[in-house]
Amino acid sequence: MKRILMMVFRNIILVPFMWCKLCYHAQHVDKYTEEEHYKMLKYIVRRANKGGNVTIDAEGLENLPKENGFMFFPNHQGMYDVLAIMDVCPVPISVVAKKEVANIQFLKQVFACTKAYMIDREDVRQAMQVIMNVSKEVQSGRNYIIFPEGTRSRNGNQIGTFKGGSFKAATKAHCPIVPVALIDSFKPFDTNSIQPVTVHVSFLPPLYYDEYKDMKTTEIAAVVQERIRETIEKKTKIEKD
Repeated sequence: MKRILMMVFRNIILVPFMWCKLCYHAQHVDKYTEEEHYKMLKYIVRRANKGGNVTIDAEGLENLPKENGFMFFPNHQGMYDVLAIMDVCPVPISVVAKKEVANIQFLKQVFACTKAYMIDREDVRQAMQVIMNVSKEVQSGRNYIIFPEGTRSRNGNQIGTFKGGSFKAATKAHCPIVPVALIDSFKPFDTNSIQPVTVHVSFLPPLYYDEYKDMKTTEIAAVVQERIRETIEKKTKIEKD
């Protein structure tokens, strides 16, 4: 909370204007292109990061598929995760998020602008409909983020178990699966510190359909989880040394 307040205070002149603009975009989604929404959101995120002493260290951008219509599968550390990826991802992205965060101010408007899907994990029929909708949109060229752990790990840089069901939309869309390793993404919003923090975002080489078409979703989940785990362990070990 302290860092969020610092982000606001250090951008106090811009905040009223940008908040009104964000809300207007959220209320008039079809008036703007996806690229226009995304440009506006990236500007807000970058101003907030600067005010909040948050630096994003990105690597692996060359691994992003050349054509749109792919899905990111990151480890889940906190509410800042989407913003970290959005700051450095050069192409528009949307997200599948749990319905419990649907009404959190700012995130609510961001979700509206990106036409995100809120999933009810207790409603199987609704969840399946979301999967079908996302797979169709990915096939049409949209890009999505899904957190395969299902919820925040709450264990810092230790990741939880990736759920096979999270990959159903990707397998139905036959799209590239891009693992994303997040390091220290929990620190901006989920700690009470305002000390400068660097969040690492590593885009790993994608799994293409031909590579995973004969795999079960649980097997895909295990492969993606292991690649992210190895990246986090390697990165954090280097920093400690």
